[in-house]
Amino acid sequence: MIQNESRVDVADNTGAKIAMVIRVLRGTTARGRFSRPTATVGDRVVLAVKKSLPGSDLKTGSIAKGVVVRTRYPIRRADGSYVKFDRNAVVLIDDEGNPRGTRIFGAVARELREKNYMKIVSLASEVV
Repeated sequence: MIQNESRVDVADNTGAKIAMVIRVLRGTTARGRFSRPTATVGDRVVLAVKKSLPGSDLKTGSIAKGVVVRTRYPIRRADGSYVKFDRNAVVLIDDEGNPRGTRIFGAVARELREKNYMKIVSLASEVV
C-alpha cells in the first residue's frame, strides 16, 4: 500500500536509487476506513527522485512516472494465496508505458502481466 510521500526503491538501471511518490494515478481509494489514494502492484505513480547516481540522466529532484512492481502490503491472488515483498519498489516508465531502463533488478509480481506491462515482465530476472 503506497501513498503520497512514500519512499520507494527504484528497481532499474536509470540511475535513480530512491524516489518519493508525489501522486498516485488510478490507484484504489479505500481499504476499510483508510480512504486516501493508495497504489499496489501495477498502479502508476508520479515520483520525485531523492537519490541518484552521479552522472546519470535522472538527477536528484527530477520528476518521473513509474509503475509499482513490489509492495510490502500483501497482495491476494485468485487462488487464495498472498504474496508480499521485503521492500516497496518501482520501475520508471515513459509516457507509453515502456521502461526507461534496460535492466530490472530483483523479482517482480505476476500481476504486472495482467496489467499489460509485458516489457517489464520480460526484462525481470524473476517473476513471483
